[in-house]
Amino acid sequence: MSPVVLGDLSAVGAAFCWAVAPILYRQALFKAKPVSANIVRLATNAVVLVVMLLALGKWGALASLPLTVIAIVVISGIVGLGIGDTFYLLGLKSVGVSVAVPLAATYPLFSLVWAILLGQPLTATAVVGAVVIIVGIWLLSRGKTEGPALTKGKLALTGVAVSLAAALAWSVSMTMMDAAVLMPGVNGLDANFAIVTFRIAAMAIFMLMLAPLLDPTRGFLRLKRKTVIQLCVGGLVANALGWVLMNYSFLNTLAAQAVPISSMTPLFSAFAGFLLFKEKATVKRVLGALVVVAGVVLIFLV
Repeated sequence: MSPVVLGDLSAVGAAFCWAVAPILYRQALFKAKPVSANIVRLATNAVVLVVMLLALGKWGALASLPLTVIAIVVISGIVGLGIGDTFYLLGLKSVGVSVAVPLAATYPLFSLVWAILLGQPLTATAVVGAVVIIVGIWLLSRGKTEGPALTKGKLALTGVAVSLAAALAWSVSMTMMDAAVLMPGVNGLDANFAIVTFRIAAMAIFMLMLAPLLDPTRGFLRLKRKTVIQLCVGGLVANALGWVLMNYSFLNTLAAQAVPISSMTPLFSAFAGFLLFKEKATVKRVLGALVVVAGVVLIFLV
């Protein structure tokens, strides 16, 4: 099997990982508040990844990271893992997997805005992709929700809003991460694994320090073992395995090919929501998920 084919399959694997994670999150959110869930997810993931880093003898990769990279990674973690993921979990709890995941996956639309502001040229393909994503958002926002946070039969405007807020936060975080990994001193998968580990560990410490304010009832300490396992595994699948597969894909194929393949995540998650959580598979929801994926592909084909 050629390296290019392996790279493409890795991108599909990354998309699948990023679709599996919200399924586990959704199950956990039946028993946990979004903020409590995020604290537990980050804390457990940090412990596992730090142990892995030490066990694999990759501590040197972390120690060699430039201070500028570390500073950017920490800020990126606050925006992406702290703010963005909390909004994302709230969206999952409010409107379900089949709506929240496609909406959160619109982050390339916001990333396009940052790229333009940074002086990158705007192409016709990017414009078409942005319009297609907006149409997909409109279709998804027109559906009704049966989520626990809102009255049955009403439009889930809050869930839609927080899912889009997650996309906005992720776009800022990813733009910063892109800048960090392109800096001198960041080379290869070892450095990327060290960055991912440090980002999650730093954010876990930050969230635990703010826990008295963010979770004053200390709900994160009272979660049942099953819920903790679901959050931990979901985080590791998305933040560890998913990104390892994506990085491998980048090493073997062009980003313009790998990223569109990985954007199948909303499609996987939408159908998972329909099949596993009995979320209503309306024409608008299915079409909206497909349209968002198409828009993301167009933007990444710039």
